[in-house]
Parts: sequence; structure tokens; C-alpha cells
Amino acid sequence: MFLRFYEKIRALHRGVDKTVANPLLAYALIKRLQSDWLNVVYSMEASENSQALKNDYRRLEGVLPAFEDLEGAARAVMRLQDVYSLSVKDLAKGRFRRNSNVPLADVYSPGQDFPLSADDCFQIGKVAYDMEDYYHCILWMEEAASLFRVSYGNWNIEDEGSLEDAGNISHALSLSQEFLHYDPSNKRMARNVLKYEKLLVAKPNDESEEVALQRPNVTHIETRDTYEWLCQTLGSQPSHYESPMLSCSFETNGDPLLFLQPLKREVVHLKPYLALYHDFVSDNEAETIKALAAPWLQRSVVASGEKQQEADYRISKSAWLKDTLDPMILALDRRIAALTALNTQPPYAEYLQVVNYGLGGHYEPHFDHATSRKSPLYRLKSGNRIATLMIYLSSVEAGGSTAFIYANLSIPAVKVR
Repeated sequence: MFLRFYEKIRALHRGVDKTVANPLLAYALIKRLQSDWLNVVYSMEASENSQALKNDYRRLEGVLPAFEDLEGAARAVMRLQDVYSLSVKDLAKGRFRRNSNVPLADVYSPGQDFPLSADDCFQIGKVAYDMEDYYHCILWMEEAASLFRVSYGNWNIEDEGSLEDAGNISHALSLSQEFLHYDPSNKRMARNVLKYEKLLVAKPNDESEEVALQRPNVTHIETRDTYEWLCQTLGSQPSHYESPMLSCSFETNGDPLLFLQPLKREVVHLKPYLALYHDFVSDNEAETIKALAAPWLQRSVVASGEKQQEADYRISKSAWLKDTLDPMILALDRRIAALTALNTQPPYAEYLQVVNYGLGGHYEPHFDHATSRKSPLYRLKSGNRIATLMIYLSSVEAGGSTAFIYANLSIPAVKVR
């Protein structure tokens, strides 16, 4: 046990930067630190030094990932699976390959494949099961079962319950019988075999019925398919760039601040108006902003009536930076004012918001402006939002696009624009 665990940990620590960039490696690392270490500390093999191990573990427990972190990482993997239409079987092999009848380039190509274990897949399925999301649960549990048949590791029994809840009694019976084959003394499994046999006798037609797995639309977003298609295209919609009305130019807006260093503007859409300003901040400014925001990052919230609350359709951390925090923030505010010809000082504008999307973060289709007079935005006494300026502070190897649903366009994340 210790040798296998050591080899897993050793593999995870080969190139920390790559570990953070690869969502499967990040998930596996969180799982190792959250659950596997705990199993080692309290295992029979550790009994000789158990008290010392437990004391060290308790000392570090506060900085180790909590179960909520593991749950969030598993949900992030499922989210990536959905948004980019990734194959569960390929994900388990460490590959980011899309489900398609035609050859497509992988969404992301890490330098080295990092396959998931049966237990890794089981944990993702277990998180889905606890959410009563049987669509994802069955896909990941079946992959865990497939890997188990190869490795003959520890067998888990939640999959058959998921199949029953999803209405596939015949499949649940088949899986239960297989479980019982590997573990003949399992009384629960024996009872389940009898239960499913009786159900099929009572409803014989169910045996031949195929229950189609349907992915749940938890947030009931009507534009979900469009949103995900725009994310999958990775910002590549050439027809949008064929219009003769689109252009690139150097702009000063008549502001003296920009005379010696005009802005590099690229108009990418007219209605609604979308423009990119290249090299708007320097690399040094981008790193300074991230460093200033890091200590203040907290789970992002959304408006809900007169209050603000966390929501599954917005997964990120954010921080607000005042221009009094650092001279560079004040200089950036002045540059934004020159670009927009708007007053960027409160209450006419909000403070600079820095957002970190982390592992599988996202923000489903939404309006930046308030759609209700009860919104906290109106407490600013400055009216509703009229424009949004976003600055990408980092480039990413995959994903990260901003999808504009009604413009039918997505913009890929490129640093400092």
C-alpha cells in the first residue's frame, strides 16, 4: 500500500506547474491530499508510528484540502466533460478528446498523459451520486467498474443504486450479480439481486427497455447548448471577421494621456459592439494586479433580489481593488477613463474586480447589468451598468473563452488585452 501511494505522490510532484495546469492532475492531487493521506495515517501499516503520524497530520490538517475542495474538483471535471463534450473513457486515460463522429483536435494536449485510477473515477461518480445526478454518476461509475475489472482493486457498490434510481433495473441487476461474484459474502448485494429479480418479474417489460441517460440542466439555461458550442469552438468563427465594417486602428480618443502611446483597437463585432484593445496593460502590471488581489480572493457571489449569494452557475473567486491600494491601480483607472471617455471614480464606476476561475471555473450566460430594480447595483446611486471592460491577466492552454450568446461569438483568453 505504502509503495503504491508513494509512487502516486511522486508522479504528481513531477513538474508542479504542469500539475496545476492539468485539471486531471489537479483533481488527483487534491484527492491524494484530502482522502488518501487520511487513509495512510489511520491504516494498519502505520500503527507503529500512528501517534506521531496523527499528530503531524492534525498539525497540517488546516492547510490541506477539505472534502468541499475534493467535491468541487470532481464537479469541475464533470463540468469540463460537459462544456467541451469530452469522453469519460478518454478522460480516464488522461486525454482531453471530444466525443465526435469526425476527427477533431484534442481540447488540451498535456505533455504527458496522467490516467485516473478506478478509485479516482469512483470518487467523481460518488460526488455525482450525492448530488442525485445519475447521468454523470453512471458514466463515471461504469468507467470505475471497467478499470476495476482490469486491476481487481477494491469494489464499490454505489453504481447499482444509481442505475436503479435512473430506472435501469435490468442493468442494476446485472451489475449487482457481478458485484456478488467478486464478493459472495456481501449480504447487501445478495438482497439487491433478489429485489431486482422481483422487480423484473413484476414488470417484465422493463427488462427490454433501454433507459436513455439524459444530462440534467440544473440551472435551466435555455441557451446552454449555444453557450457550450461557443466554448468548444475556442473563439474560431471566421465568418464574423469577413465583414468590411470591421477594422483595426490606433486610437487616442482625443485624450492627451494616449497621444504618445495610442491604443491598439480591433473591432470584432458591431451589434452588440465588441472591441479588443491589445497590449492594454504590461506583463508587469498584470502580475502586480494578481499579486495585490491574491490575499483578498473569496468565492464570487451573484445578485439574488436585494441580497448576494453563492451560486453553482458562477464558480470563481474574486477580489475588489481600490485605486488607493497601489499607484499602479490609479494609473490603470486613468487609462480606462481615457479609453472610455467615462468617469471611472466611484460612485460612477465600480472598483477593479479581479476574478480567478481556477480549476474548471465558469460563469454561465448572464447579463452584467441588473435586470431588477431590487439589485444591489442600485445602491451605488449611479444607475445601472452600461459597459464592461475586461482585461485578461493570463493566457491559458485551453478554454477560458468569453462567449457572447446573442452575438454568436466567443473571444479566446489572451493575456494583457
